[in-house]
Amino acid sequence: MSIVKINALTVPAEQREVLERRFASRAGAVEGSDGFEWFELLRPVEGTDQYLVYTRWRSEEDFQAWMEGPMKAAHQGGQGGGEAGGAAGERPKPAASGSSVWSFEVVQQAAPKQA
Repeated sequence: MSIVKINALTVPAEQREVLERRFASRAGAVEGSDGFEWFELLRPVEGTDQYLVYTRWRSEEDFQAWMEGPMKAAHQGGQGGGEAGGAAGERPKPAASGSSVWSFEVVQQAAPKQA
């Protein structure tokens, strides 16, 4: 069965729009990664300032290959340098003030029944 990685990002209210804009304009490299199955960015509604970045992978090995390849390259390249708050070539200030990654194995799953 698949594995799930959830990155819990602490995002101050004034940075929410920035975070969502950055995710919306991301290169999309994850979608083409071997073993990638699903992505969701979850916005908090109440009771927390943490966004959840949900990804599902075929295996831990596939996730690690993405982390060491496309993800690492995207975060080291200074993407988005022309964005407000950063000069060209300068990395923008992080929108999140904290991050914690949770790992899970999918042991059961269900989909809607077909009529």
